[in-house]
Amino acid sequence: MHIHDLISDSASLANLCARLAQQPFITVDTEFMRENTFWPELCLIQIADTNEAAAIDPMAPGIDMTPLLDLMVNNEDVLKVFHAGGQDLEIVYNLTGKTPHPLFDTQVAAMALGQGEQIGYSNLVENYLGIVVDKGARFTDWSRRPLDKRQIDYAICDVTYLSEIFPKMLEKLRKTGRGDWLNEEMERIADPENYRNDPEQAWQRIRISSRKAEVLGRLKALAKWRELEAQGKNLPRGRIVKDETIADLAGNPPRKQADLTRVRGLSAAWGHNDIGGRLMAAIEGATAMSADEMPTRDDRKLPLGKEGSLVADLLKLLLKIRSRDINVASRLLARSDELEALAAGQREGLAILEGWRFEQFGRDALALVEGQLGFTVRGGKLKMTRTEEPTP
Repeated sequence: MHIHDLISDSASLANLCARLAQQPFITVDTEFMRENTFWPELCLIQIADTNEAAAIDPMAPGIDMTPLLDLMVNNEDVLKVFHAGGQDLEIVYNLTGKTPHPLFDTQVAAMALGQGEQIGYSNLVENYLGIVVDKGARFTDWSRRPLDKRQIDYAICDVTYLSEIFPKMLEKLRKTGRGDWLNEEMERIADPENYRNDPEQAWQRIRISSRKAEVLGRLKALAKWRELEAQGKNLPRGRIVKDETIADLAGNPPRKQADLTRVRGLSAAWGHNDIGGRLMAAIEGATAMSADEMPTRDDRKLPLGKEGSLVADLLKLLLKIRSRDINVASRLLARSDELEALAAGQREGLAILEGWRFEQFGRDALALVEGQLGFTVRGGKLKMTRTEEPTP
């Protein structure tokens, strides 16, 4: 495989993208920094096919990234392969308003092949290629220039090895017939709604015990205010105000700005400065949350009671057995909260009762809850057994 020097000019990038656009798949990774910013700062993009690989410097003066971004989000003929690509997709979405498509995530695929719940890239490389990845540059500050050869070589390995692993993984999926399982998962991962940052919905990330409409209305207003402050200053949300302080302000609102000096977690200066004034304006402008926006009580979070908890435990046991029998990561089949919801009587809106998950696990899970399935020990192994035939 030909490894290019660091690409830092528009012409070289355009030529590379023109060649990659003719390939059936490309492997992609990014390096970024986000510890001190709201928006992740893209510092390096690595990309490869089976013939060539390159690291691209998006921080290079004057470089036009349009050909690369077009390849990522507008070319439907090239499959984009990532490993644990959630944050990479977020970065592309922030730049384009779109996500790479079609895409394939090797971490998710490894779950379908029974290779662990969240296998790391290094372990994936060692399992498939027998190569131990050098982790010496993993703590690099990727925003600093110049990058040395060791750093660039380390970064490019993330896509060169992946270009060898992907065809091997694809062949395994074909042999096991599990490719169709992943189509649904990949479409879910690629949904742009997963990466859209809506300040109006920021309140949903903050834990609060109150269900009073006026408290939740203030929480919504404060969370939106913090989101806009953080975006405008390009600072992490917690650098503006921490979640617990937002929740406390929503439940116990100060009457006047000077009262902010007594709020734990806020600077005393907020009692008279502009940001404190904007916070108070958010509180004073808040209205009680409307009935149609009030969060519905989630059956998955209701206390199950003694009997319900036992049923949930049986479902978790069934999940272990089924995962073992079909050699798939249990996390891909079902989440604990879904099992608790099923035990509590919920039947709508559960992924385990739809599509391939229903065929592989949900049907048996439902049968267990409804008394049509039990457990037995045969040959020293725990097995499932029908206690009665399901109703047609």
